[in-house]
Amino acid sequence: MFQEAINYPRNSDSALKNVVIGGLLLVFSVLLVPTFLVMGYVVRSLRSILGGVEEPPEFDEWGELLVDGLKAFAIGFAYSLLPVAVVAVAVFAGGLTLGIGGNGTGSGLVVGLIFLLTALLVTVVSLAIAYVIPAAIVAWVRTDSLGAAFSPREIRQLAFSRTYATGWLVALGISLLASVVVGALNAVVVGAVLVPFVVFYANVAGVHAIGSAVREMPAVEDGPDAPTGQPVA
Repeated sequence: MFQEAINYPRNSDSALKNVVIGGLLLVFSVLLVPTFLVMGYVVRSLRSILGGVEEPPEFDEWGELLVDGLKAFAIGFAYSLLPVAVVAVAVFAGGLTLGIGGNGTGSGLVVGLIFLLTALLVTVVSLAIAYVIPAAIVAWVRTDSLGAAFSPREIRQLAFSRTYATGWLVALGISLLASVVVGALNAVVVGAVLVPFVVFYANVAGVHAIGSAVREMPAVEDGPDAPTGQPVA
């Protein structure tokens, strides 16, 4: 799976062009729209992989890429609100504790404990979200329903499957490998120019690891909690 994922971005006559375009878009990612276009391309790649196509798509139909990128961003943003909610509750609890107990030593210790536990909880929740967000995007893409990205049944089927976990771990390994390469490139001024292209390549390779792992998994059967739509593969 790792080897196939690493090779996937190169399985096309337009591979070099795709990587160049993707890298250049990331160079201008501060403008946001290029970032959404790259996210849209990753989504298009996932859709293609789920359909059994082993050749990466080309950069075209830019409007569609932008829309898909915005949808993927919206899914990730929605899930990222969970750690924010945890922090908000902790701040409220800390303020309430100080309001009731005053500024005494006891209140300070309680507040410190609250924020320590909050930091641990936020770390755990953030890791869980990093694991779930790709599953949510897969659920959306394979059913063509945004609601599927938030369907407990869809997410549970994917997130608790060994195949998804394997694909996610391979994608994580690719990301870590890319981080090592990026670190080495950043040590050289000229090498830093290549960083956006490495990041783009790693993202496309990572989505292949996840997509190829889960493409044979059916969407959940229709039910009261299931979204409408049919699986891609």
